[in-house]
Amino acid sequence: MKTAICSLIVLICSVYTPALAQFNFDLEGGLILGTSYNKVQIPSGNGTRVNLPEQLDLDRSAFYRIRAGYRIGNRHNISAFFAPLTVHYRGALSQNTNFNNNNFLPGQPLNVDYRFNSYRLTYRYDFLANGKWRVGVGLTGKIRDADIRFKSEYADTHYDNLGFVPLINFYASWKPAYHWTLILEGDALAAKQGRAEDIFGGIAYNFNNTIGIKLGYRMLEGGADNDKIYNFNWINYASAGLLISF
Repeated sequence: MKTAICSLIVLICSVYTPALAQFNFDLEGGLILGTSYNKVQIPSGNGTRVNLPEQLDLDRSAFYRIRAGYRIGNRHNISAFFAPLTVHYRGALSQNTNFNNNNFLPGQPLNVDYRFNSYRLTYRYDFLANGKWRVGVGLTGKIRDADIRFKSEYADTHYDNLGFVPLINFYASWKPAYHWTLILEGDALAAKQGRAEDIFGGIAYNFNNTIGIKLGYRMLEGGADNDKIYNFNWINYASAGLLISF
């Protein structure tokens, strides 16, 4: 009897496949390489339009992001995401600049702090999910927490903005070998009032089914053009990350 029970347990273990529902975490960090442009005009009607990286120096800084996700079955994905971001510019402008109804003189030392924190909740459906390919699309609800601050010896003012942005989420990966995966993923959407793209492209190495690392390039681009504000930016990242699934 004991032998029969042991044999039954071995048989069950040999054919049992754990549920495909699983938690996953993406802990990403790296360096902000630069801003291709960051055009600011506040107010959009009578403010002075300034492309910050053309006139000011960017302080190189690090960044981090955290994504926690849950996969239901083999195709349904839910994730929560937090991405704080602050970049600092230092230098002096070459012209009189009206920012937020404050005047900043040319040649005057100026600090500009540009904050763009992001909180997102995403659902994605993977319509292709096999051993080599995983491709899906979904919807992301994004809370944008932004603030732009100009500070000189004679003036200090900032403009903050908190708002909701709907985005299209997409994901595509290809495994040319067991340990390696090529990844392209992001959130993006364009409308008359503005646009937003946050896209990563890179490669991942999976040590096993639980732990992996990734390395690649990330870009954040977009902005808004309305009665209150004109701001469009492009930020470049060198990105690395730790991938955990269980």
